[in-house]
Amino acid sequence: MPTVTDLRTALAGVRALLLDLDGVIVRAGEAVPGSVEAIRALEERRIPYRIVTNTSLLSRVALSRWAAKLGNDIPAERFQSALSASAAHARRVFDGEPLYVLASDDARTEFAGQRLLSHAEAGARGARAAAVIVGDSPEELTYENLNRAFRLVRHGARLVGMHRNPWWLTPDGPTMDSGAYVTALEFAASTRATVIGKPAPAFFSLAVDALREDVRDRGERRLIRSEIAIVGDDIRTDVLSGQRAGLRGVFVLSGKHTLDDLEHLRSQGRRTRLPDAIAPSLADVVAALD
Repeated sequence: MPTVTDLRTALAGVRALLLDLDGVIVRAGEAVPGSVEAIRALEERRIPYRIVTNTSLLSRVALSRWAAKLGNDIPAERFQSALSASAAHARRVFDGEPLYVLASDDARTEFAGQRLLSHAEAGARGARAAAVIVGDSPEELTYENLNRAFRLVRHGARLVGMHRNPWWLTPDGPTMDSGAYVTALEFAASTRATVIGKPAPAFFSLAVDALREDVRDRGERRLIRSEIAIVGDDIRTDVLSGQRAGLRGVFVLSGKHTLDDLEHLRSQGRRTRLPDAIAPSLADVVAALD
């Protein structure tokens, strides 16, 4: 385990952070110890940050309210989710066209002003849509709805996955995530989904642009990608994909992946890049910043 000195060396020159949500700030429905104080320290020290999460069950407003209940005072505008990025993508690519969005009622509010098909409309004979967009919602991801989505894709709709995460940690334990349903639709419809959330490079670019805007508004010099660190508990989705996007990758041990998982990945014979830093938690990362 790196010491604080090691962390300080690895993070020297970092001016902004991208933070995963699950496993870094919250874990199984509870605040990760020290995360409340860490977020408060970032605000007090005026260190730019964004929460970059593949969560697509809740809108950014709902995420902010939920975080507040756990003691984390995070404004809605600090969140960038696979959901919000998917809504922005749909607005840009499918403007005014019908969409079939499998997501919770709250999540669908991110698509305000866009044309969303009801289940009845999507299931009507001869129905057409520009895109099928799949997010998290146990109530919505039923066989009937997935079959409607399958038929729309077969009839020409583009398949869009908010993310491809196979599972996540909930208070009840490891739980299937919507990425598994995206993969099932790909297999059934013989197509390939456009995936919006992590690890898509465009998702990181969107967050980098937001951080650069923060810095520009303060009159500070432009951020370069090597001055931004992604802090995550998922080795592939957070750390390695962030590094491929030109960021520094910080692996924290407060979530689902462990040092054994990192060693297992390296033992598979692939040329896996190591994280730039390994830390017990977000609190240790923030304490090590210059």
